[in-house]
Amino acid sequence: MTSRSPDDATYALLQQRVGRVHLKQRLGIERDYERRIFGQGRNFFHIENWYALRSLIRNGLRLLLLHGRARRNARQIRLRHNHITLERLPSSFNHFTILQISDLHLDMADDFPHVLIDAVRHLDYDLCVLTGDFKAETYGPYEAAIQGLQQVRTHLTGEVYGVLGNHDTICMVPAMESMGIHMLLNEQVMLRRSGETIYLAGIDDPHYYRADNIEKAGDDIPDGAVSILLAHSPEIYRHAAHADFDVMLCGHTHAGQMCLPGGIALMCNAACPRKFCVGAWRYHNLSGYTSAGSGASVVDLRINCPPEITLHHLHCA
Repeated sequence: MTSRSPDDATYALLQQRVGRVHLKQRLGIERDYERRIFGQGRNFFHIENWYALRSLIRNGLRLLLLHGRARRNARQIRLRHNHITLERLPSSFNHFTILQISDLHLDMADDFPHVLIDAVRHLDYDLCVLTGDFKAETYGPYEAAIQGLQQVRTHLTGEVYGVLGNHDTICMVPAMESMGIHMLLNEQVMLRRSGETIYLAGIDDPHYYRADNIEKAGDDIPDGAVSILLAHSPEIYRHAAHADFDVMLCGHTHAGQMCLPGGIALMCNAACPRKFCVGAWRYHNLSGYTSAGSGASVVDLRINCPPEITLHHLHCA
């Protein structure tokens, strides 16, 4: 099965799940802009679709005797902690912990699922969120990514929520939800604890397919309620802030993946200031975090930019 031609059963499930208009729009955009290097999306240039670059990167690093090191780096996932203090956070959610995994690219290399499993299997958290890019390619079959995700899912405890990235087809959603991953496609859910509530919202890919609808995702959240937004890319930070979200968790940038010493990214592949492209940041009243991702894109290599998973700890002011 290709990523652009769902079978009748998958199509029917998706139409019931996201509605006729959103499904036709998403599939149409996927077909129209498959494999494009230039145009579409928030960036004009899409490095992940420039296939000649892959050999150039690999051969360049071999000449510099860095290829082996870069390959090992991509498999040394670090655990990071991010503490978020919120004035309106209900007391029952004090110390609530969210595990964020982003940019998994599970079919990039055969060992990527196993490396990620080793990183998450002993962690303690209340909720897990996946902020997009489960596939390695931006087109084509997705079965290998689904199989890798199934392996990882068995080692994730409790509820798991996710959003789609610019590498992901909407056709993956039924398989992901069948394994217990609740995908948020311009939607929100209530998280309840000891009679108190916060809200978790998620939008469809805002970077390449631009299928995000932040108004639909947030409109039913009561005014004054604490809300967390999942988005694949940080590029909609302004929209999230002015929509009164308290927290935004995202990824996409890989923090550069190939960086100069000191973690200085050569490029971040996002149409926003660099301060929003890695780690914790703030815009007005919005507390944001952009993950460096657990996987790798284009090539299974990293230089001066380790992969990560993140535990976000919520605290009352």
